Amino acid sequence: MKAVKVLSSLLLVLVLSAFTISADKAVDDGYDIGDIATDFKLKNIDGKMVSLADYKTAKGFIVIFTCNTCPYAVAYEDRIVALDKKYKEKGYPVIAIMPNNPATKPGDNFSAMQKRAEVKGFTFPYLMDQGQKIYPQYGATKTPHVYVLQKTTKGNEVKYIGAIDDNYQDADAVQVKYTEDAVDALLSGKEVPETKTRAIGCSIKI
Repeated sequence: MKAVKVLSSLLLVLVLSAFTISADKAVDDGYDIGDIATDFKLKNIDGKMVSLADYKTAKGFIVIFTCNTCPYAVAYEDRIVALDKKYKEKGYPVIAIMPNNPATKPGDNFSAMQKRAEVKGFTFPYLMDQGQKIYPQYGATKTPHVYVLQKTTKGNEVKYIGAIDDNYQDADAVQVKYTEDAVDALLSGKEVPETKTRAIGCSIKI
């Protein structure tokens, strides 16, 4: 009986180890700082297809994976609008991408995206990751999850990955604005002060 218990414990450890390795691999997949992000062509809420190449005069992009249904994403909506208003004219527009599977999360279907964008007054493209092909390329795991890209001679280079700021609960209590700090640094020709932070939000639904 003791031998059976020991064997069961060993099997449990192996299973958990395998799960951990798999989970770590999923998190580690995708872009890292300095990688060149490939372009995409995704459907916007106005029915038009949008790609980064459409923005001829942009200096870079604030790509944010977000959705309608995640409380964290909802808490950040006004701040995402503010980011676009602040940086679009400076050459860093927000490009929002909804990565969830609408079959799993009906509240994130295309019609719901259109309604949410109208209610909140989105000033930026809100694209559907049809077939969920783009978010795995980036390595996004949460909503919201930010990727700041800078246009270079090599392409759109990843300069920052992570959270919008350090307080999803209260915009007035934010002490570090990670995304703003990254874009401000790039606009000033300086190094991004903090290139990677942990994105706080809901897991992307497959």
